[in-house]
Amino acid sequence: MKNMDTIKIVQGDITTAEVDAIVNAANSRMLGGGGVDGAIHRAAGPKLLDVCKKVPAENGVRCPAGEARITEAGNLTAKYVIHTVGPRYGVDRPADRLLASAYQNSLDLAVSHGCRSIAFPAISCGVYGYPPKEAARIAVSVCTQPEYKEMTKYFYLFSEKMAAIWATALSLTGM
Repeated sequence: MKNMDTIKIVQGDITTAEVDAIVNAANSRMLGGGGVDGAIHRAAGPKLLDVCKKVPAENGVRCPAGEARITEAGNLTAKYVIHTVGPRYGVDRPADRLLASAYQNSLDLAVSHGCRSIAFPAISCGVYGYPPKEAARIAVSVCTQPEYKEMTKYFYLFSEKMAAIWATALSLTGM
């Protein structure tokens, strides 16, 4: 099966994704926030915040940049929420490696929990300022690695412009 057959670009709301795991572009505290993080917390309800508070923290940090944590999904249709923290562009270095790590660690957690499908947002492309074309290239590069070929990966992108950027990055893989 071609990798492209297991990657889908969706313009829409990630909180409605019918997948095993939804990836949250979280902040390091994992207690909700704005953008995708806030939308996922609102849709999942208070149970998500309760389970996030149980994740061990060191100096308030539950998930450092580039890492990922998995929790139950509250009221979402997904079984899990995988919280990952992408880099703040121009601040956290090396940004490209941290972003790739955020995707890879999310996928590895999904695999280890038996997930067959996962939905990603455009990690770090909101207030963290990552250039979307570069972020899409990194995301697609990680998601097309052979070890993830059996998992269906969705990129849920809110705007038509972002969906087009991700579709272009996927088409450039030659798959």
